[in-house]
Amino acid sequence: MTPHLISIYALAVMFVIATVWPINMGVLAFVGAFLVGTLLAGQSTNDIIGGFPGGLFLTLVGITWLFALAQNNGTIDWLVRMAVRAVKGRLAAIPWIMFGISAMLTAVGAVSPGAVAIVAPIALGFAFRYHISPLMMGLMVVHGAQAGGFSPISIYGGITNGVVEKAGLPLSPMTTFAASFFVNAAVALILFMVLGGRKLMSARLENLEPVDVPHVEIARAATGPQIFGDSEAQALTRRVGKEGGGHSNKLVAEVPEGDHPDGNLYQMVTLAGLALLAVLVLAFKLDIGFVALSIGLVLALWAPTMQKRAMAQVAWPEIMLITGVSTYVAVMEHMGTVDFVGDSVAGMASPLLAALMLFFIGAVVSAFASSTAVLGSLIPLAVPFLQGDTGVGAIGFIAGMAVASTIVDVSPFSTNGALVLANAHGIDRQVFFRKLLSYGALVTVLAPVVLWLIFVVLPG
Repeated sequence: MTPHLISIYALAVMFVIATVWPINMGVLAFVGAFLVGTLLAGQSTNDIIGGFPGGLFLTLVGITWLFALAQNNGTIDWLVRMAVRAVKGRLAAIPWIMFGISAMLTAVGAVSPGAVAIVAPIALGFAFRYHISPLMMGLMVVHGAQAGGFSPISIYGGITNGVVEKAGLPLSPMTTFAASFFVNAAVALILFMVLGGRKLMSARLENLEPVDVPHVEIARAATGPQIFGDSEAQALTRRVGKEGGGHSNKLVAEVPEGDHPDGNLYQMVTLAGLALLAVLVLAFKLDIGFVALSIGLVLALWAPTMQKRAMAQVAWPEIMLITGVSTYVAVMEHMGTVDFVGDSVAGMASPLLAALMLFFIGAVVSAFASSTAVLGSLIPLAVPFLQGDTGVGAIGFIAGMAVASTIVDVSPFSTNGALVLANAHGIDRQVFFRKLLSYGALVTVLAPVVLWLIFVVLPG
């Protein structure tokens, strides 16, 4: 067996282990990088460490810390309350408001499970109170989180754009963002119409103001699947089963209302800081990691005691996962494995069939393992294929691959799906689990084909 195949099989084993057991894949990837790098690639420890993505690490720490600050001071909760109360009795607008809030949160830097953890308890509480389909409401929240997931300042967007730029491929961050947003919005519209949205359009409450929207603690430092990263297959682990499956405990805990008065000066400054982040990064091309840390430092100095928990709430397991996989991929690149796989795919009789195969791999693996890990590993493996004269456009392929690898996170095996399952009220959990599982399987089968036709076949 060649070293190239050994490194590929090792990566596959990491995905399997991280799926079967609640072990962070980043740890597996770092150990794998050390073993494969030293035993097969002849690298020194310094060479392996040299593949560590320092810029990506800074970006992830900066934006997740800034977002934790905004969570702790009540800014995000305040925005959710304002948006919900703005519907003024129009029940049909509530699912779309939840979709929009989830999309906004991930677009400005929240990890997808973090956004779902914020919005799902509120959304599913409304669903129970006003007899809205909990399946529809939960899926709207998840697809909303995925819709905003590839903005240029998001985590998914940062990973994908960084990999593409490093490979020297044509880069169009807004194309990937638009693809993710419109595909997820289209799916959400179909779900809305099929799962009871048409009935809601004729329903109306004369006054929605008395509705109690609970103040929630959005990011706890050490509980719940959201700390493990996106789609780590936590749904069936004993820990998540205890917290979410069939028990009264919730993955997002309620805290007494009144801790943070809505719309206070600090919250307004925090909101201005988030807007400033977008302007400085998008308009002035400043480094998002340094900008996020700078804005976060100002907020922390403003109220140091209020923000003392924020650093513990940074998505360290998510960061461990992403940087670990990136380091392992760097070892594979040094070995020539990436070129080997790319040349093998490019050598297939049909480039279009090769592209479809990669879409399916991304969707199936992501449905059970980490979407971030898939984005960090499969796109580099496809680089030689995209650089060749295959007739497959790099921009369209990357947009399609990005969406195919994340839209499947509705599965109950993913963290997002587990959060929806855990926060649903008034339902038979086994029945609800089967519905989520069936929908996740349907998306996993259909999404790669549809996305392949839209982003690869039609542009060609």
